[in-house]
Amino acid sequence: MPILFRWMIRLTGGLVLLVLAVVLGGYYLASRSLPEYDRLTEVEGLGGAVEIVRDNANVPHIEAGLDEDVYFGLGYVHAQDRLWQMTMLRRTAQGKLSEIFGPRTARIDELIRRFDLYGNAQRSVPAQDARTLAALEAYARGVNARIKQVNDEALGRGAPEFFIFSPEIAFWQPADSIAIGKLMALQMSGHISNEVLRARASLALTDARLNDLMPVAPGTGVAELPRYSALFPAAPTQLASAPAPRDPLSPLPPRGLGGASNAWAASSVRSAAGGTLLANDPHLGLTAPAIWYLAGLKLTTGAVIGGTIPGAPIVLVGRSEHLAWGLTTTYADDQDVLIEKLNPDNPEEYLTPEGYKPFETRRTILNIKGSAPQTITLRWTENGPVLPGSHYDLATITPPGHVASVAWTNLWENDTTATAAMRLMQAQSVDEALQAVELWRAPVQTLTLIDADHIAMQVVGALPSRSALHQTQGRIPAPGWLSENRWAGALPYADNPRFTDPEGGILGNTNNKIIDRAFPRHLTFDWGDSQRIQRWRNLMQNREVHTRESFIEAQLDTVSFTARALLPLIARDLWYTGEAAPRGTTEHRRQQALEMLANWNGEMNEHMPEPLIYAAWLRHLQDRLIRDDLGPLADEFTHVEPLFIERVYRDINGAATWCDIHQSTAKETCAEIARIALDEALLWINETYGGNLESLRWGDAHQARHDHPVLGDVPILRWFVNIRQSTSGGDFTLMRGVSAGTGSQPFANVHGAGYRGVYDFADPDSSVFVISTGQSGHPLSRHYDDLGELWRRGEYIPMSLDPQLARAANVGITTLVPKLDD
Repeated sequence: MPILFRWMIRLTGGLVLLVLAVVLGGYYLASRSLPEYDRLTEVEGLGGAVEIVRDNANVPHIEAGLDEDVYFGLGYVHAQDRLWQMTMLRRTAQGKLSEIFGPRTARIDELIRRFDLYGNAQRSVPAQDARTLAALEAYARGVNARIKQVNDEALGRGAPEFFIFSPEIAFWQPADSIAIGKLMALQMSGHISNEVLRARASLALTDARLNDLMPVAPGTGVAELPRYSALFPAAPTQLASAPAPRDPLSPLPPRGLGGASNAWAASSVRSAAGGTLLANDPHLGLTAPAIWYLAGLKLTTGAVIGGTIPGAPIVLVGRSEHLAWGLTTTYADDQDVLIEKLNPDNPEEYLTPEGYKPFETRRTILNIKGSAPQTITLRWTENGPVLPGSHYDLATITPPGHVASVAWTNLWENDTTATAAMRLMQAQSVDEALQAVELWRAPVQTLTLIDADHIAMQVVGALPSRSALHQTQGRIPAPGWLSENRWAGALPYADNPRFTDPEGGILGNTNNKIIDRAFPRHLTFDWGDSQRIQRWRNLMQNREVHTRESFIEAQLDTVSFTARALLPLIARDLWYTGEAAPRGTTEHRRQQALEMLANWNGEMNEHMPEPLIYAAWLRHLQDRLIRDDLGPLADEFTHVEPLFIERVYRDINGAATWCDIHQSTAKETCAEIARIALDEALLWINETYGGNLESLRWGDAHQARHDHPVLGDVPILRWFVNIRQSTSGGDFTLMRGVSAGTGSQPFANVHGAGYRGVYDFADPDSSVFVISTGQSGHPLSRHYDDLGELWRRGEYIPMSLDPQLARAANVGITTLVPKLDD
C-alpha cells in the first residue's frame, strides 16, 4: 500500500507538471505574436521612413513623407493587431473557410462562390483611379511586410489562432481589400430574406393581415400587389422549414440583424459653441475583437482620424481637419429575387423575354479539410446568380421546374466604391465630398457630412432602376422572364436623396424613412426604424442649441419610445383592476408587475427590472397573436414588430382580429391575450431568473456578447476570448442593442454600436470616439478589451489630430525604414 500511494503521488505530480508545462508552453508560443510597438524596423517596399505613434489607447497615428507610405504603415499596423481577423474576412470573401474548418463551413463557401464576391472584386481593381490603386497596392505591401517579419523572426505565426488552425497566410492583394468591402455589403443586406418571408407568409394570410404583420413604414400607402400564389400557382404551400443552425462564421445576417446606425448633425446656428456638430454610431454584429479599428493618418491632403476596417486602407467614418462624415444603413431595396422558368426540354436553359437561353456556367472546386473536394457548378442568368433552394429558404417558395436568381447591385462589374471612399476621406469640404461619392456603388448608405460652415445628408450607392409595371415592386419574388420585372441599370446619382443646410439646422437618420417617393423612384418599402426616430426628434427639439455633450447624451439615450407608446395600449384594461390577490399567486405577480410598469418611465436601464418584464411580455404577446395563424412559420418572427402590436391594439383596419384564436371556439379579446401573455412572460422569468421581480436586472438578460467567431465556443478558451458586459438600451432605443431573439438568452445584446464618434468643429480636437472592445485582436494583450469597459459605461477617448497629444503617455513608437540592399 505505501508503494502504491507513493506511485499515485508521483503520477499526480507528473500530470500536474505536464499540464503546467503545456500551459506555459502554450503561453510562450502565444505571447510570441504579441506585437512589439517600440522598435525600429527595416522593411521592403517603402519609399521613405514611416513613424507610427501609438497613443495611450493604442490608437496608431501614422506619418510619412508620401501618402503611399502612410497607407503602407496602416497595412502594417492592421496586420500587427488584427492579422487573424483580416485572414478570416478574406477567406470568407473568397469562399475558402472550409480549407481550414472542414465541412462545417462548406455551405457558407458554396453560397459565397455563387455570389462570386472575390471574382467581382478582382475585376473591379482596374476600375479604380490611379491614387486609389496606389493606396491599395501600398497597403498590401505593408500587410505583407508584417507577414514576412512574422515568418523571418518566428513571431508566433502572427496570432495565437494560427497555432490551432492553418498557419498558411497568402500575401495580401489589392483585390482582397475590395472583397472585404463587398463582404461588408453582404453583412448589411436583408432584402432577400424579407422577400422570401413575405412570400411564405402571404401563402397563409390575407393581404390585409400580411400588411399588419409586415407593415410598410408610416406614410403614403402601397398599391395592392398580386398574391404570390397568383404569380406562381404551383408554389409550395409548406410553411415550415428546417434551417441549418447558423454558424458564427457565416456573414449572412439573421433577419432583423443587418446593418443599422445613427447619425445626426447640427449647423453652427444650432450649436452653443458656434461650430457644426456630428454624431455617428454604426451598428453591426458584436464580435471579439470588434470589426472596427481606430487609426489616424497624416496625408498630404491633411490628417484624418476615425474608424477603419482591418483589411482596407480607408478611414470609413471619422473626421479630417476640414470635414467629418458618418454612415448609416439606408435599407435601400438593392436586391431582388427572380424566379426563373426552366426549359422543360432542356433544364440547362431558362426563359427570357427573347426566349430560352443557356445559363452562363462555371465550375469551381471547394477544398474541404478532412473531406474530399466538392465540385460545384455555378450558374448565372441575365438577372444574376442562381441560388439553390437550400439557401434563404428559397425551396419553400420555388415552384417545380423553376430556380431562383438574385439581382444585386453589389455584384455589378467595375465597382468604384473604393475610389469614392478614398476621395471622401481626402475631401476638404461638404461640396467636395458630395462630388466624391458619386462613384459609390454598394452598399447603399446614408452619408452625413459637416464642415466648418455646412451640414448635409446624401444617399450614396447605386439604386436599381425598376419599371413602373414591375409586378411585385420588389417586395416578393417575381417572374424573371418578364421584361417589366427586370432592372434597367441604375437610377442616376442625381436621383439619390440629398438634404443640405436645412432651415431648422438639424439633420439626422436612425435608419428611418427619409423620403416618400412613389415607386419606382422609391428607396425601399422596408425601412429599418420607425421608433428610435421618435425619441431622437424629441431630444433634438427640446433644446434650442446643442453641444458635444448633448449629442453624446442622445447617442447614449436608453429611453424606449416603443415602451412608452405600447404599454398604455396593451395594459389599458389590466392596470388597477381586480381585487388584491394573495402572495405567491399568479394574480399577485401580475398585479405587482403591472404596478411596476405603471410607474416606469420607459428607461431601458441595465439595473432596473421593468425593462425585462416589458420585453418578455411583448415577446410572448406577439407570439400569442400570430402563432395560431402561422404555425411553425411564427418562429421566423424572432423580434417584436411595434407597428404590428400598435395596429392590433388600435384595431386599425380590423387588425384586432389577430387577438381571436381562430382554432378555439371562444372569441378571445385583446385584453385577454395581453393578460395571458403577461402571465406566460412572468412564468418564463420565474423559471429563468427567479421569482422576485424587484431583484431582476435587465443587464443580466441584456449582456453584450462580444464572442470570438472561431474560439468562442471552445471549452476553457472561450473564457479568455469572449467578452461579456451588462448593458442598457434595447432594440428600439437610441443606444441600440438588438437582442438575439432566439435561444435560451433571447434578450442578449448581439448587435449594436461597435463604433461611436462625436465631432465638434467649434473645437475639433475635443472630438471623441471609442470602439466596443480594444484595438488588439490578441487575447493576451491588455488592449484586447481595454476600450470595451469605456464603451459599456458610455465613455470615450480623445480624437485629436495633434501629434504631441498622441506622444504623451504613448505605448510605443514604431519607425519603419526602407531596407537597404545587402
